[in-house]
Order: sequence, then structure tokens, then C-alpha cells
Amino acid sequence: MTTPDTVQADRFDDGERLTLDELRALQLERLQWSVRHAYDNVPLYREKLDAAGVSPDDITSLDDIRKLPFTTKEDLRQTYPFGMFAVPMSEVSRIHASSGTTGRPTVVGYTKHDLDVWATVLARSLYASGVRPGMMVHNAYGYGLFTGGLGAHGGIEKLGATVVPISGGGTARQVQLIQDFKPDVILCTPSYLLTIADALEGAGVDPASTSLKIAVLGAEPWTNEMRAELERRMGLDAVDIYGLSEVMGPGVGNECVETKDGPHIWEDHFYPEVLDPDTLEPVPEGEEGELVFTSLTKEAFPVLRYRTRDLTRLLPGTGRPQFRRIQKITGRNDDMIILRGVNLFPTQIEEIALEIENLTPHFVLELTRAGTMDALTVKIECVPGIPAEDTDVAAGLLRKRIKDRIGTSVEVVTVEPGTLPRSEGKYKRLYDLRD
Repeated sequence: MTTPDTVQADRFDDGERLTLDELRALQLERLQWSVRHAYDNVPLYREKLDAAGVSPDDITSLDDIRKLPFTTKEDLRQTYPFGMFAVPMSEVSRIHASSGTTGRPTVVGYTKHDLDVWATVLARSLYASGVRPGMMVHNAYGYGLFTGGLGAHGGIEKLGATVVPISGGGTARQVQLIQDFKPDVILCTPSYLLTIADALEGAGVDPASTSLKIAVLGAEPWTNEMRAELERRMGLDAVDIYGLSEVMGPGVGNECVETKDGPHIWEDHFYPEVLDPDTLEPVPEGEEGELVFTSLTKEAFPVLRYRTRDLTRLLPGTGRPQFRRIQKITGRNDDMIILRGVNLFPTQIEEIALEIENLTPHFVLELTRAGTMDALTVKIECVPGIPAEDTDVAAGLLRKRIKDRIGTSVEVVTVEPGTLPRSEGKYKRLYDLRD
């Protein structure tokens, strides 16, 4: 396992060498450019700024960012497909899009300069994770319209590492190539790494015996308890990478392997705010709120105060002290279940389940309605081979701890090992079965 003594604290690029004063001056210069660029070239932003009575010339300090209107995912859907692009299509080198499972997909574009910036912040993220030039990286993020695979690919090459572009899915082949190629690093979602660990064990291979030393995991919320489980089973360092397609893709921020205390945001390119999700006013540093981003250098697709719906805290930097960090994202407004007046997140169930002996991280949530009341059932796999009475004890303990800690009652049903779906990328935890 990596320790602070075994990873040098030197920097990968010039942006990480900025002093705090230099960073703030650069942020203001880039903020002023980005607001002017958006106003001059994106009709929606011109309308929003004019309606708010704000001119790009009004941005004279970083605090003036609060004058800017917010951008929401609905804005992106209403301008589908290319209404948010700030450059002619002839200057757009690549297009990505979300899956569109909850409505129209959000479409994002990149100029050549944007792609170079993306590769730079991704390489910076990988370096912070402990990845070094010359290492082999097994990239199991999905390629295609999803930003994960190709975004990570560019950063791996920028860093000078060797990329294995296997994409997601085909778990048996993933397991074979991990054994044959002996990569140092794997990139995927945490739930998919859990699937790979299960598949290795199914093939008679101890997951901790592979060549993998580092896992750079993201694209879905996950807990520190899941980190501990994966590190124990796989014998590696599991590091959190943060990003979202509307702001850039993976590489907006990243944990440092030395500290593993939440992703540092690369503030020379992305300006973060944490706001009260109800009042949209700033919360004191260290308090939880909704994460909001303004891009500072994006040409094709600038965003002003984009509401991510991710819930977190903004904290001082540690491993990269000039860059603030966010608390690990374990929930978002969109994932929240309101059960009989109590707010509940799937990651809270994950955190509790991983504390209990004989339970596994494999679970799904089923939301149903009987009459006027909603009910939640946790279906969870137990460890193979345990007696029925131990299964019942574990289920009862999970039910009790959810009630004690979260404040609401749920049903817990244990199922046979291997019967729940396995992740092939992003994992679906919640099934809403209400009418």
C-alpha cells in the first residue's frame, strides 16, 4: 500500500506550482474572459445575463461571481443539441453526451484547446493518484459518447503511461487481460471493480494477488467503507476521481493518494462554490451544500454557475494545498429518497451494510407504495456459506442500524450470493416500483 513516504510530492505541471495569490489573480482573469465569451457567443447566456441586469464588465472581483445567473441541466436540455456551443461547429473537435435516461441527453463539445486542457487536468489527476510515466493503465471506463473512457485515455497518454483501452463490460475478458498484461493501474467505477474482484475469485484467482497497485475510481457516489473493502480485497490504493460531463468530464478534481481525504478541485480551470440548495446562498466553509461550478477556460462549452446537484463540503487543501478540496461525494439531490419524511441516500445503506459481518456490498433498493405510504426494501447478498441463523442476525442488525441512524424503517431481505445484478459500469441501486 502507498504511504506518504513512497510517493514524491513534486508537481506534474505549472498550474500546480501557482502560489495562492497567483491562483486568485489567474482565476479572476479567466472568469472575466469566460463570462464575456459566454455572453458574446451563447444566446441563452446573453438572455440570462441581460435579464439579471449583469454585464460582463461588472465582473471586477471573484466575489462578483454571485451576480451571475445559474445554469441547470434543464437549460442544457432546452438548448439541445448544440445551442450551448460558443464556437462554430467547424471548431468543435469532439462531441460527447450523457445517456439521456432521465430525459433529453446533455450534449457537450470540445475544441482542440479544450481537449488539451482536459488531457492536462486528467494527467494531473492520475499523477495525484500515484500513477507515474511508464506504468500500464487498464482503462475500463466506457468509451463512446460517455466522457469517461476517452477523457481518461487522453490523460493517460499525456502523462506518459501506457493505456489499455478495454472499455467497460466483458468482465471475463477484463479478468484475463489483467492476468496476462499485468497492468499497474485500473480505471473504472467502484461498483465495477467489485464485479471484477468477484470474477477473479470465481476464476480461482485471489484479487489481491494481481499486479494492480492503484485503482482510480469515479462516475458514481461511493463511500470510504467501500474504499476499505476494495483495498482489502484487491490489495491496492483506491483513489477518488471527480468530474461531470457538463463541466468537462473526469478530471475536474482528484484525491491525492497520500491523503485520500476528498478530491482537490483544479481551480485554475474550474471555480467551485458550495451553496445552500434551498436559498442558493453560500454556506460557511466546511458546511454541506450543493456544489456549483463555473468553467474558466472552456472554449466550446462554457458553463456559468452550473448546479451539479452533488452534495458536499468545500474544505482547505491538503496534498495540493493551494487547491481547495471537496468532501467525498456520497449523495446528490437527484439520488435522495424521501421515505415518510426522512431523507435517505443509497450510500448511507452501503456505509452501514459494510460494517456488518456476513453482509456484502451487493444490494439493491426497491421503492414501493402500499396505499398512501411509501415503503423501501433492501435486498442484499450475504457472504457465501453462512448458516441461515447468521443470515437472519445480519439482516436484523442492518434493519436496526438503519432505523437508529437514519430514522426510518425499511424491510431487509437477504438473497443468495450471485443472484443480484452485477455492475458493467455505472450501477443502478434504486428501482422505483411505485405506480
